[in-house]
Amino acid sequence: MELTEEIMYQASYTKDPSFEGVFWMGVKTTGIFCRPTCTARKPKFQNVEFFSNTKDALLKGYRPCKVCKPLENPDVTPLYIKELLHEITADPSLKLKDYDLVKRGWEPATVRRWFLKHHGMTFQAFQRMSKLNTAFKKLQQGEPVTGVAFDMGYESLSGFNESFKNIFGVSPKNNTMEKIIDLKRIETILGTMIACADENGICLLEFSDRKALPTELKSISRYYNANIIQGENPHFTTLEKELTEYFEGKRSIFTVPLSPVGTAFQKKVWEILQGIPYGSTRSYQEQADILGNPKSVRAVANANGLNKISIIIPCHRVIGSNGQLTGYGGGIWRKQKLLELEKAILF
Repeated sequence: MELTEEIMYQASYTKDPSFEGVFWMGVKTTGIFCRPTCTARKPKFQNVEFFSNTKDALLKGYRPCKVCKPLENPDVTPLYIKELLHEITADPSLKLKDYDLVKRGWEPATVRRWFLKHHGMTFQAFQRMSKLNTAFKKLQQGEPVTGVAFDMGYESLSGFNESFKNIFGVSPKNNTMEKIIDLKRIETILGTMIACADENGICLLEFSDRKALPTELKSISRYYNANIIQGENPHFTTLEKELTEYFEGKRSIFTVPLSPVGTAFQKKVWEILQGIPYGSTRSYQEQADILGNPKSVRAVANANGLNKISIIIPCHRVIGSNGQLTGYGGGIWRKQKLLELEKAILF
């Protein structure tokens, strides 16, 4: 479907979030430009023009709207949140209270809302989860329960045992039967991504606004019989470095280890996906042909849609046989941006 001015205007009028990142609208009468979901009063059709990026709008002399702030990523992690996360990572035994947040100049209610929105829990609950995540790993490495409990700032062994069991369902002494999947937010030029990893590699990399993300997280948790908790993982260091290089146009091949969750058929399809060269595209039919079963187009397409590791397993490089961009969990606009970044030639 061709993206006409009429379609973009209607999307802006209805504040359609699926068009975020696809276009920006300049208002000739005010000299400002907005994102599609701006809540400000909509101008008449004859008084607007559209841009595919913010740079062109700025070069045309438009100013960013103060209501929708089109130059900002709405899901980006604020600097003060990054500082909090860094503090917790550096010293998991910390127990920051509202008073401590106020001393740092941060409004506790604002911090609470951010963590509830992005992690489904309060900041205090997030601290406890991070602390227990670290404790879990220390116990897995053979450290004694008593030493771990007091290192993590617990005042009594019984308090530590109770908290641990509430989260993991077992006592610290039986933790070898359990598994943790680490989770981290990663900022990119196309929006915030959620990464998950176990000891073997990355098992999830998705944009945070993907509708299927909660289902995917539950699927991974059920597959491994594991708890997914915000925490650091050695594979995240490699992932962030390589993602940065990719978005800067300096990397075409990823080396970070992967630990994909899926059936044998799905994993085979994902292997074929990883064989699509940077800057190239394939159709679902071509994928099925490579798989050795030309009639499995629908099954291949379904397996592509269930890929939980975007970009690295590049399902964005698969398009329709007619050359049209097909569905993409992160949004068609992101698929287009990724192909533009890779300078792919659409057939």
